[in-house]
Formats: sequence, C-alpha cells, structure tokens
Amino acid sequence: MISIIIRAKNELPWLKYCLLMLKLQTRKDYELICVDSGSTDGSWELLQAASPDTIYQIAPEAYIPGKVLNQAITHARGEYVVFNNADCIPKDKYWLENLIRPLETDPELVAVYAQQIPRANAIPLVEKDYKRAFGDGRVSARWRHFFSLASSAVKRDIITQYPFKEDIQYSEDIEWSWRMKQLGFKILYVPESKVEHSHNYNLAQIKKRYLGEGKAEAYIYQDYYRENPQEQSFWKSVILAFGIESLRDWNYLLHHMQLNWMLLAPVYRFAQRYYAFKGRNQ
Repeated sequence: MISIIIRAKNELPWLKYCLLMLKLQTRKDYELICVDSGSTDGSWELLQAASPDTIYQIAPEAYIPGKVLNQAITHARGEYVVFNNADCIPKDKYWLENLIRPLETDPELVAVYAQQIPRANAIPLVEKDYKRAFGDGRVSARWRHFFSLASSAVKRDIITQYPFKEDIQYSEDIEWSWRMKQLGFKILYVPESKVEHSHNYNLAQIKKRYLGEGKAEAYIYQDYYRENPQEQSFWKSVILAFGIESLRDWNYLLHHMQLNWMLLAPVYRFAQRYYAFKGRNQ
C-alpha cells in the first residue's frame, strides 16, 4: 500500500485539480491523508468532500513543517509514503506509478522526487529556474545537493527511523535528504513522474522566503561552511552568484524574446542572493 500525504492551507483552485488527478491514477492501492492548517478559502471543505482515509486540522500558528509531516506519517499504513503539496497537480495518470516504481525495484533507494513543470502563468525567470533544476536532471546533478519534497516518495521504515527535524521553519526536505546522503543512502530524481507546480513571488515574498532558506542553509551545511568559509563571503555568495545568474537570465530572455524582463531580472536575482546571504549570517 501507498500512503499519500497532502498538506493544505488556502490552496484553491489548485487543490481541486490535484484531487481530481489523484482519482485518475493507474495505481489505486493508496490511502489519502490530509492535514489542513486553517484554510479559509474552501480548501478544508473540499478535502472533507474528497473523503480521505485520514483528515484533520491544525491551528495556523502551530504549523512547523517537520512537526506536521512527522505527525502525518504516524497515520500512514503504507510501505511507501508520498508527499504531494496541495498545489502540485499530477500531469497524467502515470504520476504515482512512475514515482513509486524505482522504490519497488531498487532496494538501495530510500527516496525519490518528481519532475516539477512550471505553470502556464509562470514568469520567465521561474520558468528558467524550473527547467534548470528539473528537466533531464543533468544541471542539478552537478550541484552540491538538490531535492524537493513537493512531490516525492520515501520508504516508511526509513522516514520513521530518521524523521524530519522539528526545529527549522524552512528547507526541512533539504535538511532531511542531505542527512540521508551523509548516512550513505541513495535518492533518485524521477523525471517520468511529472507535476505542475510553480510560484511567482513578489519582492516581499522573496525576502521572506530567502531569509528563511538562508537561515536553514547555514544550519544544514554548517560543517561545509566551517571548512569553506569563503563560500559565505558577500563577494562570492552575492555579487559573483548574482552576476553569473544574471548572465544566464539575459541569455534565456533574449532566446525566448522576453525583453520586457531584461531590467527586472537583475532586481529579482539580487534580492534572492542578498536575502539568502543575510539569512545565513543571521
């Protein structure tokens, strides 16, 4: 059996399509576990109407990602636990089948994650970032580490033995997957399993997200940064990183004739790099 966990808070209209696509999956041997953290847009009522196997609410102020996930896992009965954000919409009826297959066939695997395809309304920079991070996986394979819990699956015996950290507010998936890699476990990207998922953040949202992720990154990679302090310098982690990414952005925008973003792109990129730097130093 497979246990699918969905976390939601004001996820309409995406949640409606997510639940619809779950019903169309070729794999039917799953239970659905839903946790809502104070939705006011009708998401809670929609989850109730879907008649999941387990459903409950928590107060918005009680939301700590790792704690919520660990609690949801205690309700799981399946051999495999699938995490799918309420706004992640499976692209076809084979999403679940393709996601789970490697875990069933490779005993060395402990976790897998799906390809995320940006929505039709994604801004050009988001579209570019998702293509680099996901796509055929060749680019992200060269990074120090990459994983996304948004649409993923893990072996239940592993996640119960090594639960999520409950003392960080951001990047609980990166912390967990990095910890698993340090223990010698194998994690796989499954591009055949596809979901639609992306966010267009404004500057205020960028500030909040990257400050939080920067703080989490300093915690997750503390040993690495201790051994490589130059990686945290303002010059390398902000100025140089900003310059390199801006060149990639301009090349992408020119190639896709999105010239109206040529002046906005540097502002977007600098905000990301600066607030992540500030978060790490906090």
